[in-house]
Amino acid sequence: MSKNDPQTGGREGEEQDVNRLMQQRQLKADQLREAGQNPYRNDFSPTHTTGAVRERYADETPPEGGTPDAAPLSDDRFAVAGRIVEHRSFGKASFVKLADRSGRLQVYIRKDRVGEEAYALFKKAESWDFLGARGYAFFTKTGELTLMAEDVVLLTKAVRPPPEKWSGLKDQETRYRQRYVDLVANPEVADVFRRRSKIVRLMRQFFDERDFLEVETPLLHTVLGGAAARPFRTHHNALDMPLYLRIAPELFLKRLVVGGFDRVYEIGRNFRNEGLSRKHNPEFTMLEFYMAYATYLDLMALTEALLPWLAQEVSGGTRLSWEGQEIDLAPPWPRLPVREAVLVGCQREELSPRLTAEIIDDPDRLQGWCGECGLLDREGIGEQLKQAESHGKRVGVLFDEIGEKHLPLDRPVFVVDYPAETSPLSRRKDADPSLVDRFELFVLRREIANAFSELNDPADQRGRFVQQIKDRERGDEEAMEHDEDYCRALEYGMPPTAGEGIGIDRLTMLLCDQPSIRDVILFPHMRPEGR
Repeated sequence: MSKNDPQTGGREGEEQDVNRLMQQRQLKADQLREAGQNPYRNDFSPTHTTGAVRERYADETPPEGGTPDAAPLSDDRFAVAGRIVEHRSFGKASFVKLADRSGRLQVYIRKDRVGEEAYALFKKAESWDFLGARGYAFFTKTGELTLMAEDVVLLTKAVRPPPEKWSGLKDQETRYRQRYVDLVANPEVADVFRRRSKIVRLMRQFFDERDFLEVETPLLHTVLGGAAARPFRTHHNALDMPLYLRIAPELFLKRLVVGGFDRVYEIGRNFRNEGLSRKHNPEFTMLEFYMAYATYLDLMALTEALLPWLAQEVSGGTRLSWEGQEIDLAPPWPRLPVREAVLVGCQREELSPRLTAEIIDDPDRLQGWCGECGLLDREGIGEQLKQAESHGKRVGVLFDEIGEKHLPLDRPVFVVDYPAETSPLSRRKDADPSLVDRFELFVLRREIANAFSELNDPADQRGRFVQQIKDRERGDEEAMEHDEDYCRALEYGMPPTAGEGIGIDRLTMLLCDQPSIRDVILFPHMRPEGR
C-alpha cells in the first residue's frame, strides 16, 4: 500500500502524533528531574480510597449552589491517590478526576491553597499521570463531591499518552492486546473482571460451606488423561521425559477421593491445544469437584442451587439477558436425552429421509441413513461420521454437530443419557449399560458444565483405556492414554462418587452478558502483532 492509502496513511499519522506527544511528555519528566523532583516518586501513602471518601458523605445532601466558599463538610482530612482520567485547567486552578481501585473522585487544586511551588510542579501533570492529594471534602456548585487539595504530589509521569478519545477505546484487537489501557479507558470492562473475581469467591464460599476441601493438583502430567482433547507437549530436561500441560485435573482429584478426601474441589487452569473462537481459549479456568456417596442426579440438584444463587448475588436475579436472548435460571431445569436431542435436531434441519426412533436405535440402519441423507458429504460432520467406528460414537457426533444447535433457548437444559463410547470415565447405567450416568448443562446452547457418576470398577476402566489406545492408533488425537497408576488407585477402592466440571469463563460470560470468551479473560491468547 502507498503512504496515501487511507488506512495506512491514517495509522502512520496516528503513530507520528503519539511519538510527538511522547517526546513532549518525556521533556516534562526531564524538567522535573532538573528541578530536583523525581517523576517516579514512592513516598506518598493514601489514607483513603476515593470510594471511602464518597461513602463517608453518601448520606449528605448537596446544598443548592454548592458549599459556601468551598467550606469543609467536616473536619476530616483525606489523602487519596490515583490516575488522572480527567483534567481541566483554568490558569490558577484546576479540576482533575482521580481513578483508583474503588472508583473516581474529583479533586480541586488551587494555586493559593497548595502554594506556588507545588502548583508549578502540578502543572507538569497530564491525563493518565498518577497524582496524590491531601485535603478536605466539599460540594461544588453542581453538587459534585470534591476534594479540596491542600497538598498535591505528582507521583508517576506517564510518558505515553492515553489513546485518542481515551474514554471510549473501541478497537477490539487493541483492547485485548493492551488490556492495561482497556481497563482504564472503559470502566465497564474493569467491572466485568471485578464481577468475575466475585463469582470465583462465591463459588469457593458455596463449596466450603458444604464441607468440600479445596486442593491443588499438578499442571504437568506424565500421562494424557481426564478429558478428550489435544494437549500441549513439553519436555523436562533434568528427568529427560515428555510432559503434558494438563487438559483436566480429574484423575488426580479422584485419586484424592480414593485417599479419603470425600469432597474435594479445585479451581485452576486447563490447557488444550485447540482452535481459538468466541467460546474457546487455549488456556481456561475450571471449577472441578468430586463428591463421594453421590450420583450425577445429586449434582444436578447441586448445580440447580449453585447457578441461580450466583446469578442472584452477581446480577441481582435469575432472569438474565445474554446477547439479547432472555433466559431464566430458576430451577427446575428440563432433562433431555441425547437421543431425543438428535431426533429433534435432525427433524428441524429437515433431513431426508426423516430420522426416526427405529433408525437411531439400529446401528446398521443409522449408518446407512447418514449416507442417504447426505451427511457423509457435509463438511466437518462427514469426516467425523466416517471415523466413528461405533454406534455410540456416531450418535455422539450427530449430537455435537446437529443436536446442540437446536437445544432450548429459554431455560437451561441438562442433556443426559450419553453413549458409553463417548464417556470413557463415566459409570454405566444399570438399566442400560450402553449409556452412562452423565449430564452436560447447556445454557443458550453453550456447554457450561459436564458431570457424571464416576466409573470406579478397575476392570471396566482398564477396558475403556484399552479402547482409547485403539482410538489413538486409528488417528484420534483427542483419545486418552492408559493410566495404570489410576487403575491401581481404583483397585484400592473408590467409594461411589460423582464429579463435575464448570467452565468459569463461560459462566462469567453468561452472568456478565459478554459475547466472547476474550471479554472475560484478562489476557486472551492472540497472534503476535504483525502476523
